[in-house]
Amino acid sequence: MLLNDKWLSFLQDELQKQYFQDLQHEINIQYKSKTIFPKFKNIFRAFNLVEPKKIKVVIIGQDPYHGLNQANGLAFSVSSECKIPPSLRNIFKELIDDTGCDNPKNGVLDIWAEQGVLLMNTILSVEESKPHSHKNMGWEEFTDAIISKLSLDFNNIVFILWGGESQKKEKLVDISKHLILKSSHPSPLSSYRGFFGSKPFSKTNEYLKSHNKSEINWCLI
Repeated sequence: MLLNDKWLSFLQDELQKQYFQDLQHEINIQYKSKTIFPKFKNIFRAFNLVEPKKIKVVIIGQDPYHGLNQANGLAFSVSSECKIPPSLRNIFKELIDDTGCDNPKNGVLDIWAEQGVLLMNTILSVEESKPHSHKNMGWEEFTDAIISKLSLDFNNIVFILWGGESQKKEKLVDISKHLILKSSHPSPLSSYRGFFGSKPFSKTNEYLKSHNKSEINWCLI
């Protein structure tokens, strides 16, 4: 298991369930027989960069990028040598408009993770060039359980839900304890239907500040 000790402890009940054992078995087969992204060692990287009790923000994506050298284990993030994908380019556009940050040089979002932002996909692996190929293998049940447990165990987390698929997770979050920010997806197909101008970064910091939590420095350079 590639989860670190903090997450192993936090998810110990979930990890014992039969569906997760079956999922692990299937994923091991997939990685041995096909080209799967992200690299096996990076499947849980988004989680291992921030321990559960330090999470301030959860940004929920769908499944990893399916092109060579793109996915690095964090939702929306790509490896430094990679061209910035269209959705992430639009996220950066909104970031600049909302916060005044300079335009990032690459698509690596580790700095956010290290400050308490969990960049989680709902499906944690994908076959090369086949988006959604690992749908209904068990990842959705696992990541739903994580969202529910974060909502239950902690207070005052900001859940950022971009697009219809992400917004299905709204029902897992206790809105009396947490803030949900939602808009259309940042992809070029939908970004003009409410993503641009939604100010998720400044709204997140306003909420964190109002609950005596340190703000996220969203600037990547």
